[in-house]
Amino acid sequence: MTPAAFHRMFTRRDLIAAAAAAGGLLPCGIDQADPDDPARAARFALAVLTLVNLFNYLDRYVLSALVESLRRSELALSDTQIGSLMTGFLIVYLLASPVFGALGDRGRRPRLIAGGVALWSVATGLGGLARSFSALFSARAAVGVGEAAYGTIAPALLADAFPKERRGRVFAVFFCAIPVGSALGYVVGGLLDQRFGWRSAFYAAGFPGVALAALALRVPDPPRRPEERSDSPAPEGVARWTSLLRNRPYRRVVAGYAAYTFALGALAFWTPAFLERARGMPRRDATVLFGAVVVVTGLAGTFAGGWLGDRLLRRSRHADLWLSGGATLAAAPVTLLAFVAKTPAVYLGAMAAAQLLLFTSTGPVNSAIVNAVPADRRASAVALSILAIHLFGDVPSPPIVGAISDATSLGRAFLLIPAVVALSGLLWLYAAARGDR
Repeated sequence: MTPAAFHRMFTRRDLIAAAAAAGGLLPCGIDQADPDDPARAARFALAVLTLVNLFNYLDRYVLSALVESLRRSELALSDTQIGSLMTGFLIVYLLASPVFGALGDRGRRPRLIAGGVALWSVATGLGGLARSFSALFSARAAVGVGEAAYGTIAPALLADAFPKERRGRVFAVFFCAIPVGSALGYVVGGLLDQRFGWRSAFYAAGFPGVALAALALRVPDPPRRPEERSDSPAPEGVARWTSLLRNRPYRRVVAGYAAYTFALGALAFWTPAFLERARGMPRRDATVLFGAVVVVTGLAGTFAGGWLGDRLLRRSRHADLWLSGGATLAAAPVTLLAFVAKTPAVYLGAMAAAQLLLFTSTGPVNSAIVNAVPADRRASAVALSILAIHLFGDVPSPPIVGAISDATSLGRAFLLIPAVVALSGLLWLYAAARGDR
């Protein structure tokens, strides 16, 4: 398949509807919202929020396709500086998340989501106008404010729209946008960079924001599920956050998620550059090939994990964590093989197998987070998990890998990733074994 054909394949408007239909949650096509039909309204919300999530990750990872061009551009950025662009975004994202989490537990969620989408899109477009490292850093950091509004509130809204026994599949559909959107970031960024220069990639990634924000305003805001509320009123202020920190099952899930995010953050950001530098692939082939691997394994792994998690939940209350921990631990040695093998068939096959196992955790672990807390604290719980997984995960991992690369080589820096993958799996298995204790 040519890069152009791959690009066309994953820019069709029916992609999200088809993915949702595959999970048994939506008909092919995006329904109109009907507040008098809760099931139809829930399907509409899932379709729209998944579409927005796709562009969320396209916007986030378009930068990864531009690493080599930014190094050789008039900005002349080092690997450490390029890694810090993701860090700047994530720091703002994690600091803004608790604010929007608290607002999302009390306010009108579709309005907050729409405002966030519009803001991140404008900030992305401004990145294309940057004439210095500081200007580009500021633009990418501003994207974090907009994404914080969406990233904290959307999972909580979906948890209220669907019952507990379907959330694994719901989150599998919602989070299938991660591999698809990330891959589109690599592909769109790589193709536009090659033809029109790196600035055009930022313009293209930011352009759809206005339409997406208008669509988000049409999403119904479901009531918080009364049967899943706490017997006592939700605490306010600092007490809201301390109540979550005292929740041991929640803490354990988030700890494993932080290690997982550290590994995936470094992997997602640096792999196209790794394939070009350490394996000698042409830049265009590296971005498109890695995008293809992410899409195929991401969709397959995410849907399989969501389906299995929901089925196994009938046998064990903590099946989502057993599944996440087992699949992630199994991915560690395969990830190592992908980074040390020299034969293309071996390292590409290992890379695909590792990502298939890693993406299996996406739906179950997010279901475990929202199921571990009362319904009236879910947006806050998602916000606090975002703060933790990024603060200890993909905020430090891109610059750490970049700094090791500057001191040694990118190939050696990548050897850190399999060890952290193994740690994540062990933490989730421990959380599953401890249960609610």
